[in-house]
Amino acid sequence: MKLHHNPASPFVRTVMVLAHELNIADQIEEIDTGVFLPDRVNEGVASDNPLGKIPALITDHGSVLYDSRVICEYLCHHAGNKELLPDEPVSRFRILTLQSLAIGLMDAGVSRRYETAVRPEEKRWPEWVARQHVRMEAGLDDLENNWADELASANVGSIAAAAVLAYFDFRYGDIDWRDARPRLAAFYQDFAQRPSMVATQLPA
Repeated sequence: MKLHHNPASPFVRTVMVLAHELNIADQIEEIDTGVFLPDRVNEGVASDNPLGKIPALITDHGSVLYDSRVICEYLCHHAGNKELLPDEPVSRFRILTLQSLAIGLMDAGVSRRYETAVRPEEKRWPEWVARQHVRMEAGLDDLENNWADELASANVGSIAAAAVLAYFDFRYGDIDWRDARPRLAAFYQDFAQRPSMVATQLPA
């Protein structure tokens, strides 16, 4: 398998943490996208994903899968693992909803990053940036208050949650997301020590 990959992407890291948890990371060849900018086409990625977005996984059968949610489900299927994404419907859809919440937080965080760090200053939209911040805070509050059972074990949802919290630390050191969220802070402190997280450290 081959994965279009940028180590700073929380979407990509979610996939790679899962691959390590499944013990199949060595089956994935990482294709480095290089600098990934939102205002231009990355031809290497677009040749496999017409949206030009990462991650995109090329399977051993030559099929291309995107986005991270589809890739995560495929990897669980490929590895024959029903613990990280169970079949039992109540657990399954809770975990998938947690995953979607975390990915929504990634969307808000990455969008805010592009607006403030990449977009020319004279073209920035402060109100839009503020709206992403509101989304980030609301999602973090929801993780704190409503997902203790799902965050108590490794699964595709808790993996995505850990990946986005690591991304917030990486890109938003001025945001103290741990403040007033002790359960979430404790979750991340423990989860960050897992070998899968250590093996996929964000760039310095």
